Amino acid sequence: MGLIEERPRRIGTGQSACPYCGLPQDRAVTLDGDWVLLEPRVRVLAHLVPAEHRWIELSDGRVTVYGTFPAARDQQCRIEHRLGCPRQALPDLWPWLTALRAENGLAADRRGEEPPSEPPAALPNVG
Repeated sequence: MGLIEERPRRIGTGQSACPYCGLPQDRAVTLDGDWVLLEPRVRVLAHLVPAEHRWIELSDGRVTVYGTFPAARDQQCRIEHRLGCPRQALPDLWPWLTALRAENGLAADRRGEEPPSEPPAALPNVG
């Protein structure tokens, strides 16, 4: 989950430079005493982020993953810098969606050179 084993290059208090893009990232200590690199100044509504990627700041300054599902509508969380880094591949956050996209890609390839069918001019009324 973005935990690091080596000490990153320090920029300033609690920040380090991303080795991929060079942008600052906040270093935060977890409940286990490890470090996680978070996107600076970004707070996201927790229900918009997959449970295993929600980092909640505790009153003592440490962070922990907030895996409660569903999250409260007003709960905010932080995300790892790697999710916002322009130089790193986005992890597979929704495996079912990745599988669907792969299956749709195969279906599109099977269609060959057929042009996409035109949608109907108007949908019939149902009811």
